[in-house]
Amino acid sequence: MRKTKRVKVLGWRWRRNQLRRHSDVVEAWIVLAAWALAAAGGTVAGVAGAQAVDAGQARDGAVHQPATAVMLRTVPRGARAAADYNRVRAEVRWTDAQGTVRTATADVKAGTAVGSSVPVWTDGRGHLVDEPTSPVVETARVVMAGTGVGLAGGLFVLAGGYLIRLRVERRATERWGEEWERTGDRWGRRTG
Repeated sequence: MRKTKRVKVLGWRWRRNQLRRHSDVVEAWIVLAAWALAAAGGTVAGVAGAQAVDAGQARDGAVHQPATAVMLRTVPRGARAAADYNRVRAEVRWTDAQGTVRTATADVKAGTAVGSSVPVWTDGRGHLVDEPTSPVVETARVVMAGTGVGLAGGLFVLAGGYLIRLRVERRATERWGEEWERTGDRWGRRTG
């Protein structure tokens, strides 16, 4: 026996034929609208998400101020931090923009001696903060955030369209069952 190939006909819901139901046309419009809204809505959501992350990074970067701190204790060369093998946490002292002398722990290079000057970053209130990220990292974060929000928004719209389409399909199946019941009564016999 020869195998037959199943041929998928594109756009079959749009073509006129006697087997096409009204629900097929409704489903086609739902799919088309869902994809169009997902593309447009995902793009808008992605741009909005990227702009929000970019604005947040710009706000954070505006309050970062460089300062020079002095090491209070020598950090041995063998000391290692868990995340970065070249930097460790050590106690430093600096004077903030208002003239207040402050002490805290900061990331410094391993092996830095007492009294050495180390660069630190402070916020507007004089507290230590992490070093600002590079423009490349900031751009990558903006792109990733925009892409993630855009994909999530588009998938949300597609999921909604899929649920609506399932409801239309379920109603068409119920109608088909009702029509089958009426047709079976006309034949005068029932199966099952």
